[in-house]
Amino acid sequence: MAAKKSPESDDALSTPENPTEREVLTAESEDTAGEETTKLDLEISVEKRGACERHVTITISHEDIDRYYDNEFSDLTKTAEVPGFRPGHTPRKLIETRFRKEVADQVKSALLMDAIGQANEQEDLSPISEPNIEFDAVKLPESGPMTFEFDIEVRPEFDVPQWKGLSIRKPVREFTEQDVDRRLESLLSRFGRLVPYDGPAEQGDYISVNMTFKDKDQVLSHAEEEVIRIRPTLSFRDGKIEKFNKLMKGVTAGETREGKATLTQDAPNVALRGKKVTAEFEVLEVKRLELPELTPEFLEAMGGFESEAELRDAVKENLESQLTYEQHQEARQQITAALTVAADWELPAALLERQSRRELQRAVLELQRSGFGEDEIRSHQNMLRQNSRESTARALKEHFILERIAEDQNIEVDEADLEQEILEIAQQTGESSRRVRSRIEKGGMTDALSNQVVERKVIDMILSEAVFTEVPYEPEEIQDEAVDQSAGGHDESDIPEAKPEDEEEASNENKDGEKE
Repeated sequence: MAAKKSPESDDALSTPENPTEREVLTAESEDTAGEETTKLDLEISVEKRGACERHVTITISHEDIDRYYDNEFSDLTKTAEVPGFRPGHTPRKLIETRFRKEVADQVKSALLMDAIGQANEQEDLSPISEPNIEFDAVKLPESGPMTFEFDIEVRPEFDVPQWKGLSIRKPVREFTEQDVDRRLESLLSRFGRLVPYDGPAEQGDYISVNMTFKDKDQVLSHAEEEVIRIRPTLSFRDGKIEKFNKLMKGVTAGETREGKATLTQDAPNVALRGKKVTAEFEVLEVKRLELPELTPEFLEAMGGFESEAELRDAVKENLESQLTYEQHQEARQQITAALTVAADWELPAALLERQSRRELQRAVLELQRSGFGEDEIRSHQNMLRQNSRESTARALKEHFILERIAEDQNIEVDEADLEQEILEIAQQTGESSRRVRSRIEKGGMTDALSNQVVERKVIDMILSEAVFTEVPYEPEEIQDEAVDQSAGGHDESDIPEAKPEDEEEASNENKDGEKE
């Protein structure tokens, strides 16, 4: 299909300064093989080493090697500059002798690329990563065939499950004024002002803390002046503290309290996976949130609202957008649960490790599109990080199955689909479409966006054939306070933050008056 990209495509990580191996080989082979369409005479052996792992051995006949050399030398005879001869008039034998070593790498590159492409097609490998091959280790023989081998990750083989007529639960709700009140308060809290409070802290208050995590006497990580809202759970990238609200109940400025943070089995600090570490909080200040007044000036700054009633209508639309997201997620979970019953494939650990970043990207884009706030998105990110291996394996299996259905049903993604997706994210985040596109491209998230669109199209098609049972939907109260910090240390950020572009771009955008 047009938008088909392997979930682990290296293309998304390529830059002009750091091209992928495929791009290097492709660039070299474009100059050597030209319009070559003759099939190679190959001997191909494929060894299955797992559901997604193949070891491939390819042997290329020497006749094909000579043919590729001949193509190179034919091009060189037209342009080669050799002392004593005009370009295009140098004897062929002299060119072959003089330039054989120089063209060897181009010939090898072209042979490797064409052989791998032909093997993928002949053996129907459906690769999901680049072949693991060492270019320098492959030797181009002076006589006899050339043999090389490589490992590659492929899409697992499976029969497409029955997807028509599934029974799906659909959460529904008529939002009340009380629902709008709660959502409006949450929205206004993003624009509120934290003011110092002299009394003991309660749930919902904020505390400014110096935060230190230790394993016995060893300091694992530390953060200065972190502002945290007191909620039942405090989550980190790699773990959480349950009953955080009880731990901090009645705390005052100047106090230090200790708790235990449990690290997940996917924590970056391998030695501490699944273990408890000490969390020390030095409370610097207690604060309470002062919500802004809905003055005409504030309503205008919020988004050009003329009245509180207009703002409340927008809040209700946001609630309905999030309900649509919940309906889609609920349906997706039920659909993929039904479709993946037989998907008992073992996925390579290295693939899951690499793919976790991509799943995080996809989830963030989907949440931004649906109008969730930064706190909710950060909490969801931490949840995915804490269950990285499990959530990534589930997402990959879903992707493989939905991708196959998309291929069977000729479901494609075009530029207009991506533009619409970017526009919807921009409308929810308050950014311009140009800035959202730039952020996505710079963060290497274009491929994740494309897959998100095609997967949603497949889900929508399945829903069009489903049988629905309506169930009441109860919006969940936020229970987690998420901190972008690893308790156990040894971590790196894996999602580019949604920060504004550089000052020059922002300035240009302001001059253009662009607000898409």
